[in-house]
Amino acid sequence: MKNSAFAMPGAETLARFAAITGERHALSDPAAMAPYLSEWRDKYVGRAAMVLRPGSVEEVSQILALANDRRVAIVPQGGNTGLVGGQVPFEEGNEVVVSLGRLNRILSIDAQGNTLTAQAGCTLAAIQHAAQEAGRLFPLSLGSEGSCQIGGNLATNAGGVAVLSFGNAREQVLGLEVVLADGRVWDGLRSLRKDNTGYDLKQLFVGSEGTLGIITAAVLKLRPRPRSRETAFAGVKTPRAAIALLQRAQEDFGAGVTSFELMARIGLDFTLRHLAGARDPLNEKWPWYVLLEVSSGDSQETARRRVEALLYEAMEAGEAGDVFLAQSQAQGEALWRLRTAMSEVQKHEGGSIKHDVSVPVAAIPEFLEQAGKQIEELVPGARPVPFGHLGDGNLHYNVSQPEGADKEAFLARWEEVSAAIHDLVAGHNGSISAEHGIGRMKRDLLPGVKSVVEMEMMRALKRTFDPRGILNPGKLL
Repeated sequence: MKNSAFAMPGAETLARFAAITGERHALSDPAAMAPYLSEWRDKYVGRAAMVLRPGSVEEVSQILALANDRRVAIVPQGGNTGLVGGQVPFEEGNEVVVSLGRLNRILSIDAQGNTLTAQAGCTLAAIQHAAQEAGRLFPLSLGSEGSCQIGGNLATNAGGVAVLSFGNAREQVLGLEVVLADGRVWDGLRSLRKDNTGYDLKQLFVGSEGTLGIITAAVLKLRPRPRSRETAFAGVKTPRAAIALLQRAQEDFGAGVTSFELMARIGLDFTLRHLAGARDPLNEKWPWYVLLEVSSGDSQETARRRVEALLYEAMEAGEAGDVFLAQSQAQGEALWRLRTAMSEVQKHEGGSIKHDVSVPVAAIPEFLEQAGKQIEELVPGARPVPFGHLGDGNLHYNVSQPEGADKEAFLARWEEVSAAIHDLVAGHNGSISAEHGIGRMKRDLLPGVKSVVEMEMMRALKRTFDPRGILNPGKLL
């Protein structure tokens, strides 16, 4: 895929960019730029004319004003943890990457009002820690939270493991500061819970993947910290049994069920094989596993007693076969490592064709059965590794290569395999991108799942906010 609509910026233009950030933060040496030009799986590796690391919103404003005037393509980048190539430049080398990592200050915390204001380059982990220090909770939680940045989380409407109770990234934000394509700065850093004064402009930028403006700061919602958090690992016979357990848990705890993850045994096998220190929590092997987390305002003793009763009832009803309830924070974290490592460990098994899809929760068992048959017909011996957020219908339906197969030959069938999976998703009125976004990977698929009217509205927004098309061109649209 190419992005040839923009000329290579000249030496004078690049010198002006460098003058904005200072030479130290204007990278042009190939070795210095390399970490900004590929994503962690190396599926997308691009080139750039320069990488700029602005240290203030004023510098971002000046960069975009100059880029708009000279029609230079800009690729906004946060922690570079995206999985669809939206944060990586194309191969021509005519784009300028703008990395927000230096905008990394927590600007304010209002514990009484349950808000936190942070610059876009703050890591998600830093925001979680700041909230915790204030006696509050910021519930967005991702496997990459140590390196992903809140600006990127919002620009991609990140999901994660707590969507079931708290919602996606767009539901965690009250206000934004955004630099528009022409360099103007919109100061929308408002902490109001109710503001019924026209269009909700912030939501236009959440999930826009840097194509309408660059988010430079945000006002985020905080929640009270739960008094207790119980984590359990359960073996189940089928996804249908897992759904029954989910319903039982929600009937008992309501929104207190903060996470409910489904994993196939093969995914656990991969993790046990390749993650140092990993141990199977259960004595027997089960076809499927559930990782359940319940947060509560009850005391730890009361909450644990209630969760124990829930698990006992589930076992009596045949919804769970064997369970392990963490007895300490360390044990709970060890259970979570089994789940969060599941994406990374697959690389040790060869090529992996990945899908981030969602279907209605009730349709998940049928979808999994259909997908397994479809994969076996297409690539005999290929190993589906489905796992993900069962509670909100989001599955990461990954497919590892057959044992001993040629990796490149397998990955060459990415489009064919993905088309089959996406057709099944469409048959269940699902989505081809539940939480990772569109980026480069799914750009050409979008018109096939959006109506003509939807595509026209999205393109109209792009023309309005970025008439010269300089912001992340070739991504999303």
